[in-house]
Amino acid sequence: MTAPRIHPTWADALADEFASERMRRLDEFLRTEKAAHAAGTGEPVYPPGHLIFNAYDTTPFDRVRVVILGQDPYHGPGQAHGLCFSVPEGVPHPPSLQNIFKEMAADLGVPPPKSGDLTGWARQGVLLLNTTLTVRRGAPFSHVGQGWEEFTDATIRRLSAEREGLVFVLWGSHAQKKLPLIDTKKHLVLKSAHPSPLSAYRGFFGSKPFSQINAYLRSRGEPEIEWARAS
Repeated sequence: MTAPRIHPTWADALADEFASERMRRLDEFLRTEKAAHAAGTGEPVYPPGHLIFNAYDTTPFDRVRVVILGQDPYHGPGQAHGLCFSVPEGVPHPPSLQNIFKEMAADLGVPPPKSGDLTGWARQGVLLLNTTLTVRRGAPFSHVGQGWEEFTDATIRRLSAEREGLVFVLWGSHAQKKLPLIDTKKHLVLKSAHPSPLSAYRGFFGSKPFSQINAYLRSRGEPEIEWARAS
């Protein structure tokens, strides 16, 4: 698979992954999906091609300070832009993002951002990583099992091994399955229920992840994340 638009630090860190047979097969799968849509026999793939690796392009490997794990991109038109839980400026906030902002407001005592675009977080070192990077319109989990999980697992392992003092935020059971990839002696792991409406009241609300992250960063002499600066 030819490396797409991605920050050079990630292109170097994941060079073996991009060169793998698995990624070649994934590339063929995505081409087939897009060809079906062009022929009128399939649905579009989200996010747009140039934004599939947006998380990697916006947050360089050596500037990652926090990793928030999602599952797969939003599957509605105009929602996905390559950052987990985030939507572009002007797009209504999906329910999970609404709950993230509610918890942020309660935790930090700040008004929730008006924009659902979390690029501002990504630029401060928050890697907003879905474990599957593409999806078919209207079909959640439709690209699960095609190779993305191994690629994003390699991302987590590389960060865990080569960096120190990161915060890994694991919301929900899917994200928490990635715990064995993380060296908990070197990094802080925050776990809670997922922010979706189905589970937010079972431990996400009241978990105070934003203040915990900033307290940890302060303890390491690092600047806090300005969570209210989303876009």
